[in-house]
Amino acid sequence: MTLKQTKKAAISAVNFFSKTLSIAEMEVRKLRHDPTELITRAVQPALWLLIFGEVFTRVHIIPTGNLSYISFMAPGILAQSVLFIAIFYGIAVIWERDLGILHKFLVSPTPREALVLGKGLSAGVRALSQVAIIFALAVLIGVGINWNPINLALVAIVAILASSLFSTFSLIIASLVKTRERFMGIGQILTMPLFFASNAIYPLSMMPNWLQIVARFNPLTYAVDAMRGLMITGGTSIYGVGFDMAVLFVTTIVLVTIGAKLYPKVIV
Repeated sequence: MTLKQTKKAAISAVNFFSKTLSIAEMEVRKLRHDPTELITRAVQPALWLLIFGEVFTRVHIIPTGNLSYISFMAPGILAQSVLFIAIFYGIAVIWERDLGILHKFLVSPTPREALVLGKGLSAGVRALSQVAIIFALAVLIGVGINWNPINLALVAIVAILASSLFSTFSLIIASLVKTRERFMGIGQILTMPLFFASNAIYPLSMMPNWLQIVARFNPLTYAVDAMRGLMITGGTSIYGVGFDMAVLFVTTIVLVTIGAKLYPKVIV
């Protein structure tokens, strides 16, 4: 590659990420109009942590190694919270179509990949509020949090990656179903299987063999595994944090590519 080609590629990359961040910033600004969404999305995960977690900590029926059950569960509930805030993100695309905003996006010179990735990153920013809420609840109920600044930063990155992944998946569903009613129905169907077919509330070793195979193809499993190794004092990652983050990153890129192809089909 010549110097001229390298320079052109660098400029294209900078323009791409600049447009991606512009889309993300525009989406995040919407929170100023309705910040209560962040709180309401955290209610269900908080109930799981405060009620389900506290009860099963006293039952001692789930093998969690050297961790108490509530400590084992906390990263899973954080991942659940990220999932819940991201999986219904695609409905905003349908609203944009109905309001005519989507047409303006599609006729702009912004690459489709930048549009999809920008929306995914904005969902990742929303996920950071869930990180703060779940961390606060975990401290209140006595979970041993690892306060190493590097670990905290990596937890935030994992949350952003996972939220970007599931929000892009949500956008793909919205592109296929095209109506709010069908989208909400499919979103409700998907959240529980994704949650229960992961290691969020019990270790993979407790699952039957067929479910362990399903869990290994579930991106939420890798988000939980990374968070458990980073977030909890004494927590370990089965697959390794680096591998977990690589899986989330690669899956997000694949979904962004698919979403970019399907995004214009929302208006068809």
